[in-house]
Amino acid sequence: MQHQNYTVTELAQILNSQTKLIDGQVVIKYLAIDSRSVLVPEHSLFFALSSHRDGHDFITDAYAKQIRNFVITKPDYVEQYPDCNFILVENALTALQTLAAHHRKQFTLKTIGITGSNGKTIVKEWLYQLLATDFNIVRSPKSYNSQVGVPLSVWQIDAENNLGIFEAGISSVNEMQTLAEIIEPEIGILTNINEAHAEGFPSKKEKLIEKLKLFKNADLLIYSPEYTNELVVNELPGKRKFSWSSKQGADLRIIAVEPLEDKCSLRAIYQDVEIECTLPFKDKASIENGIICWATLLAIGYTPAQSNLRLEKLSHVSMRLELKNGINQCSIIDDSYSADISSLAIALDFLNQQNQHPKKTVILSELFETGRSDQDLYTEIADLLKQKKVNRLIGIGAHLSKYASLFNLETQFFDDTNAFVTAFPSIQFSHETILVKGARRFEFARISKLLTQKIHDTVLEIDLNAMVNNLQFYRSKIKSGVKIMAMVKAFSYGSGSFEIANLLQFHKVDYLAVAYADEGIALRKAGITLPIMVMSPEESAFEAIIKHHLEPEIYSIEILNAFVNALSNQTNYPIHIKIDSGMHRLGFDEAELDQLIDLLKGNDNIKVESIFSHLVASGESQHDEYSQQQISTFKIIANRLIEILGYKPLLHISNTSGISRWPDAQMDMVRLGIGLYGFDAAISNNPSLQTTMVLKTTVTQVKTLNAGETVGYSRKGVMPNGGKIATVKIGYADGYNRAFGNGVGKMLINGQLVPTIGSICMDMTMLDVSNLDVQPGDEAIVFNQEHSIVDLAAEINTIPYEILTNISQRVKRVYFYE
Repeated sequence: MQHQNYTVTELAQILNSQTKLIDGQVVIKYLAIDSRSVLVPEHSLFFALSSHRDGHDFITDAYAKQIRNFVITKPDYVEQYPDCNFILVENALTALQTLAAHHRKQFTLKTIGITGSNGKTIVKEWLYQLLATDFNIVRSPKSYNSQVGVPLSVWQIDAENNLGIFEAGISSVNEMQTLAEIIEPEIGILTNINEAHAEGFPSKKEKLIEKLKLFKNADLLIYSPEYTNELVVNELPGKRKFSWSSKQGADLRIIAVEPLEDKCSLRAIYQDVEIECTLPFKDKASIENGIICWATLLAIGYTPAQSNLRLEKLSHVSMRLELKNGINQCSIIDDSYSADISSLAIALDFLNQQNQHPKKTVILSELFETGRSDQDLYTEIADLLKQKKVNRLIGIGAHLSKYASLFNLETQFFDDTNAFVTAFPSIQFSHETILVKGARRFEFARISKLLTQKIHDTVLEIDLNAMVNNLQFYRSKIKSGVKIMAMVKAFSYGSGSFEIANLLQFHKVDYLAVAYADEGIALRKAGITLPIMVMSPEESAFEAIIKHHLEPEIYSIEILNAFVNALSNQTNYPIHIKIDSGMHRLGFDEAELDQLIDLLKGNDNIKVESIFSHLVASGESQHDEYSQQQISTFKIIANRLIEILGYKPLLHISNTSGISRWPDAQMDMVRLGIGLYGFDAAISNNPSLQTTMVLKTTVTQVKTLNAGETVGYSRKGVMPNGGKIATVKIGYADGYNRAFGNGVGKMLINGQLVPTIGSICMDMTMLDVSNLDVQPGDEAIVFNQEHSIVDLAAEINTIPYEILTNISQRVKRVYFYE
């Protein structure tokens, strides 16, 4: 993140640390914590943080990216890189926070701090929209609100800024004090307090007290007494307090919320006078976040009329990038609601994760209200595009085109979005990844719509951040040095192909595993370079396996002989030996061991990369004795093979539940599958695992039926008292099993579970919505975090795997990344 200049020597003095400096006058503008996300390496300082992975392990990667300035805790690295500046500290995270706190103290800008359980990011972004005309604002990028995110956010402060808006999130006690010292908010906003992230606190009251520490020195606190009822008013921080409520007396007392077609009208009592405002949203969460913004405007001195004028112009905030299939075999990254330098850097990092196409294109609008000269701004953007190896820029905005000479790549410029839309038929887009990033006023949603394949109203949304969280959760459970093989067979459990593999490759898993060769070949063609094990290799595919450098699982004498014959003059080709330790599905058992040894002994065509087996019931305690027997059997057989090979292949037997319940069986590698998607039979309802997928559809039509009328094929759905049905756009051709029919299955509409009625059709399902206000176009959730895949599986007596893998390919996948 950019900021005023400090030399390495100055930063070392601030940290009061030991140093080994080659050039202490190097100017540092950026703080880096990820070797893959480097903006300008010669002016970056890399912090070797330790969390799920030790940041020191990535110093080599950072060095390869031309970074030469490091904050470390392990002095061993100093001698390994003699041409680098090193700042040696006791704790790298504390050092990062110390630098940010020092930087904050160099400025006198007004600061708003926001915390709460939900809504922090939306409130921050809406306040930015509401106040940007009056202030030069610096704010947290996206949802940077953690112990790492807050210092990176505050580091952005520069002399031109006169208002900072920063959010702070915590997950356990004794975390907020540090963030408070970094942000030093004059104005505090508490969004709400609920059960989100509650597992780190003894009680809701303790959680509230910890969050309020952010505002201990604030001049003004904006809050709702509905969320602070565990404390009396005098216990709340803030020299001045401004309250809002819809249930009790408050400075802003909401008395009416009237939903309109696509917005809502609010009336309230303020200073003993009835006032009103209009919000361009009508969902419950947006209304509450809008009320918080309304209260903030009034509390800092805006009139009711001024507040209403601004609130009714609020725009949708999308904090997530969407990855979708595009026209002409393109991939589209849709970030069409915002454009600023910080979020551009994040979006470009995500663009760089995509390897499925050789060409990368950015469609970018000009940027506004950055507080910087256009020459400096667009010079930095040009450097950023070069750093991220973007091939083509399509710039939109007459002002941006004035700086065309700065961009040393393929370019095309248009005065406005209308000009681009007019020219669209003549612009070539084919087999490329396209980032669409524009300020709201440019209405880039129109561009995204042109580039995106028409999406069937039934959509599977995959949250890539949640998947990364789950990967890190399991990383925290495995021992140092243990590798991870990620299972991406069966279209990554229904969630996608290269989209998931790209993410896993970016986050440095060690191996991928697919079921069949064609899955592996597709990943290779999409730019995946990780080792890939093929679990069910067929003789007819051996030539393709070898051509695409895939690694077969060898489970029988016949397959081994056939593969060796296919290798011709190849030497040391990697294979994986499968041992049957008790699953009795595939693999060598003890009776075949001598014959296997004879074939492996002295055979230089092949190299055994790993020896592995599969636990039958690692997540079920009643079978623990059998699991232990499997582990023992596997070790005996593996050790015999190692003796004759003369080298030690990787050994692995643990699957997802094995990682959780059998730490002593981790060996050299573990195989992570369903756990990536938030499911683990060994640790059900664990708050650290996140649901990665939401399957949703829409209501096509609503009908009112008379008493005794029937619904669907064979008249199986009967409504003895009449009522209403809603037809939704999903059926058994989409993977919604026919067993869900006749009231067995349920979906969420407007927050309420409603049962199916009648048989499930090929493309449609009918729901009994007799007691709900439902309209065509309303969203119906098949599964999400509240109505989970586990719930669906239980409804038809199956397992989550089957629910996921049955989702049809015609259901469009949309990937979200924050």
